[in-house]
Amino acid sequence: MCLHTALTKPQKPQTYAERHDPRSAKHTILYSVTKGHLTALSTRCQSAKLIAMERTSGTYRFNTLDPQCVPHAVFTRQGGVSTGAYSALNVGFHVGDREEAVRENHTRIQHQLGVAALRWVKQVHGAQVAHIVDGHQPAEPIAADGMITTAAGIGLLMRFADCVPIILYDPVRHVLGMAHAGWRGTVAGVAPAVVQAMGHTFGSDPADIIAGIGPAICGACYEVGPEVTTALREALGPAAEPALLPPPDPDGRPHVDLPAANRIALEGAGVQHIEVAGICTATSTGEFYSHRAEAGHTGRFAVVAALA
Repeated sequence: MCLHTALTKPQKPQTYAERHDPRSAKHTILYSVTKGHLTALSTRCQSAKLIAMERTSGTYRFNTLDPQCVPHAVFTRQGGVSTGAYSALNVGFHVGDREEAVRENHTRIQHQLGVAALRWVKQVHGAQVAHIVDGHQPAEPIAADGMITTAAGIGLLMRFADCVPIILYDPVRHVLGMAHAGWRGTVAGVAPAVVQAMGHTFGSDPADIIAGIGPAICGACYEVGPEVTTALREALGPAAEPALLPPPDPDGRPHVDLPAANRIALEGAGVQHIEVAGICTATSTGEFYSHRAEAGHTGRFAVVAALA
């Protein structure tokens, strides 16, 4: 049985000492990945952050999201029927792949996750949020970079090739959200917009929400122009600084850690429980598509989540 049915909000906020007591039932474990093995670094309660994912049969899954409540997967590029630059599980209709191959890949994903239907949007690098109420996929998808739902059995699917995937789940009200955050979406505030939509539409408290930030291009690989760092500073204020990296050499351009920027944005929106995959798509092209590393000629991998 999904554990959300037994969850209730605490009668009063925990004190700092209670939150950081390793005996507390609400503590989390902070992980790092070392040569493919998970190493527990701390059992002290953290405001954010598991750094690790569980890998199973061609997919990754967040440790903090109970699959009995939230069936979900970060699909790799393996296990599909697409060929060439799109090999093999490409879910991007707009990248030049054969439509029949992309549709077959969607069917495989739906069957593997065991959901009744898949829903997706037209991702436009903004901050619009679509409320998904049923499994009917319109011929012309809604333009949005966020989705929310309380409908069970409907897989929310978004497509990625360096941008940041974010799954958000409220176990108290059993609400699901998802976001696609490139640098423009990050500046526009798509992750906080999904949190806000979950609150306004379904009454979710940001402090209850569990967030998973999936594989994306890392700061070391994401060189940008000064207009990007300026826009992030304007959007996030002084909190942006840890995500803005100096040029690796005196004549170089700045770099941006997009997963960190979105973690900062989520924390600013009141989300306290955040798991970060720590997997770079640009250096993992055997498993993930990367627009930057593959010079734009590549597919899109799927991140899918549903409510049980």
